[in-house]
Amino acid sequence: MTTQFTQRLHLPIPAAEVFAWHERPGAFQRLTPRWERFEVVSGGTGIRDGDMMTARVGVGPFSARWVARHSGYVAGREFTDEQVAGPFSRWVHRHRVTPDGPGAAVLEDHIDYALPLGPLGQALAGSPIRAKLERAFAFRHAMTAIDLSRHHKFAGAGKLTIAITGASGLVGSALVPFLTGGGHFVKILTRKKPDKPDESSIFWDPATGDIDAAALEGIDAVIHLAGENIAGRRWNAAQKAAILDSRVKGTQLIAATIAKLKRPPRVFISTSAVGYYGDHDDAEILDETAAPGDDFLADVCKQWEAATAPASAAGIRTVMMRVGVVLTAGGGALRKMLTPFKLGFGGKVGSGKQAMSWISLDDLIGAYHQALFDGSLSGPVNAVAPSPVTNRAFTKVLGAVLRRPTIAPLPGFMVKAMFGEMGKALLLGGARVLPARLLAAGFEFHHPTLETALRHELGRPAPATASAAASAPPA
Repeated sequence: MTTQFTQRLHLPIPAAEVFAWHERPGAFQRLTPRWERFEVVSGGTGIRDGDMMTARVGVGPFSARWVARHSGYVAGREFTDEQVAGPFSRWVHRHRVTPDGPGAAVLEDHIDYALPLGPLGQALAGSPIRAKLERAFAFRHAMTAIDLSRHHKFAGAGKLTIAITGASGLVGSALVPFLTGGGHFVKILTRKKPDKPDESSIFWDPATGDIDAAALEGIDAVIHLAGENIAGRRWNAAQKAAILDSRVKGTQLIAATIAKLKRPPRVFISTSAVGYYGDHDDAEILDETAAPGDDFLADVCKQWEAATAPASAAGIRTVMMRVGVVLTAGGGALRKMLTPFKLGFGGKVGSGKQAMSWISLDDLIGAYHQALFDGSLSGPVNAVAPSPVTNRAFTKVLGAVLRRPTIAPLPGFMVKAMFGEMGKALLLGGARVLPARLLAAGFEFHHPTLETALRHELGRPAPATASAAASAPPA
């Protein structure tokens, strides 16, 4: 028994741009819902006839092997992927791009699929599979629209060669496919020396101060993301030293190296954090002109940003992204919260009054992209959404999106007992930070409110009539 599934998306982007995006490496990674268990084992970089992909996909509590082959390629118009082996009895997915005048297009995804066990399989799993497809393609089309709109905005600026540190981290693993999907060439700085010449990687080792400076000659931009995870383990003297050194030494090495190049990059984007401002009362509003705090994280951020000085002194436009809490179902703080919240054990932390300056992963990717091209951005830039919330408000909205109660608070004394200084800084402290410079630059937030960000990341569409809890204001 074959079932049909069709979704269409109108895009104010020329059809040629829409199709070209699908052909580039990175597009497929951007389309994969982050709440799904899906791991590409091999292939997945081409859509022409005969191109293959093998992946591991989650099927309930288990995983299954999925092998797909592409066919039906028509340049600028359509392509098809068909399951060769996998959990479905049949899966044929046709992607078609149709022009809608010179500056717009319609993207159509059409799937013919059949479940195993015939009518019995359809009776048992037909409705859940349909709902899963609707969630997945709502995400896919949202990502298609977001990425294409951002690339189209700077289409006239040309393609860049960009060197990136921390490419395998939470942000880097999303930023790299975003950039390659836009036609840019990415070189990854890695601590592993290549066995043979490799144009896509550059060796560096911040611990020893070694770096392949020659490979950075002529690079258009450098994005520096690398650093020790501040929430990876309980802080002690050694861990705090590792956090500081990983940020300062790496930044100093990159900044000093590019400052001496004969053909230096046009822009150096280094990462910092809203921890720069320290702990503040939730009523106090902070922009990039606010003074630094006086705790450990604030000191780390001050030294981290100061380490970029050689680059700016050499005339390289230098941006320090002060990043807030990054929300993504793929990792970080939100991923850690999901299990207890889904089980109904979510609740406010401490008093719940501490401010939380957050940003969706895709808006953060967009902020880095804006900084690559926008010459008005230099110095510190707050990479946060324009609607910070308190921990109490965050708890209410996440619970409403997941349709779970939030009646299990985590008292402050337990946070301090379990996590020590780290818990006090990361869970009980905060600051209400605004993205003044991004807003002044005309940056578009696709997820300006917490609810829109969480629904996008978790694949939870808004109900027909939003509940008062789901619409809870950012108190």
